Amino acid sequence: MRIAALLPPLLAASLLTGAPAEASQNPSPVAQTRAFVDDADAAPANADADDPAIWVHPRNPSASVVLGTLKEGGLAAFDLKARQLQQLAVPAGGRFNNVDVVGDLAVVSDRGRDRVRVYRIDPAGAAAGSRVLRDVTDPAAAPVFSASESEVDEQRTAYGLAAGRDPRTGARWVAVTRRHETRVALLRLVDKPDGTVGTAPLGTIDLPASFRLPNGKTWSPCGEPDERPQLEGSVLDVGHRLLYTAQEDVGIWRIPLDGEGFGRPELIDKVRSFGVPQRFDEATEECVADGPDPGFGGKWLTADAEGLTLADGKLLASSQGDSRFVLYDRAGTPRRDFRIVAGRGTDSVEHSDGAAITTRSLGPLFPHGLLVVHDGERRPAATGPSGEELATTGFAFVRLEAVVR
Repeated sequence: MRIAALLPPLLAASLLTGAPAEASQNPSPVAQTRAFVDDADAAPANADADDPAIWVHPRNPSASVVLGTLKEGGLAAFDLKARQLQQLAVPAGGRFNNVDVVGDLAVVSDRGRDRVRVYRIDPAGAAAGSRVLRDVTDPAAAPVFSASESEVDEQRTAYGLAAGRDPRTGARWVAVTRRHETRVALLRLVDKPDGTVGTAPLGTIDLPASFRLPNGKTWSPCGEPDERPQLEGSVLDVGHRLLYTAQEDVGIWRIPLDGEGFGRPELIDKVRSFGVPQRFDEATEECVADGPDPGFGGKWLTADAEGLTLADGKLLASSQGDSRFVLYDRAGTPRRDFRIVAGRGTDSVEHSDGAAITTRSLGPLFPHGLLVVHDGERRPAATGPSGEELATTGFAFVRLEAVVR
């Protein structure tokens, strides 16, 4: 879900044209983090891996760091061999959802408290393989969406997040989506006199919750009665002043940006189930079919549409419902899809949420760049004290040339 350096010309051309330089096989991870367990007795407790980001060391790329949110487990930092360097706990009531990097700052959406939290990255600590992150969040930071702390408790809070620097003004932008709503906010990071970093609002946009279909009917994605079709996976293409954001049960939006907010959004691809009639079954608390598929959906994404990341304007999206990834060109045209399969000593990737790419050479381990993805189903799963299976997640590291040769 990140902004990456420019691809070499041959690689960029192959991405755009579908030339033989594209990889044709499903890649495997070369490294993966430890498994995290979503259980109160685990260490850290209730750790559920969700979203990665990549910070490239400015002087020693081999000392670059991968960051990952663990929801109630906090924020973790890993080296390029996927070894954990640091883990920071969430503040009281916190729940970390998405992370991105801009300059030497890691920016996190705290869905538990509806805040944007900010951590400074220490290059010396990264090179030494020790303490990497330091909390520099403005203690007076206001909620992103909520008007009061009581509204925060309703948990319609900061959810998806993407960060980047506006090349025209140097402003550091943060785009944040809202849980159970269709609203997206654009913020600016602000340096405070005491060395902390806060945010200032720039604008908001509300994306549609219902859609007019070609047959004249109006369709809305199925969900619980008080929930609107939310967005999460997001990435900023700051060079072109664009935000790409994924509405989970709808598809991928491309939205122009300026220094004051958002332009007119465009839905560039739809999930396969777009337009399919469904209803919420209160007995099972599940959405069930309520009519035939009218055929208005896309052909590449199986809901949820999730993690988004960019490489030289080429967009990679996680098709979470069928554990695939889809590669698009800048115009939003799908070029190919692939899975990440098991390798030597590494697990396959299922139900991936977040993703991050850098096309920078990171030394001998990743000479042509790195793709990091969330793995929503780490195998083998952990076992609880009574023999029950516990949800286990993590992050997988893939050589970029295995995705695009």
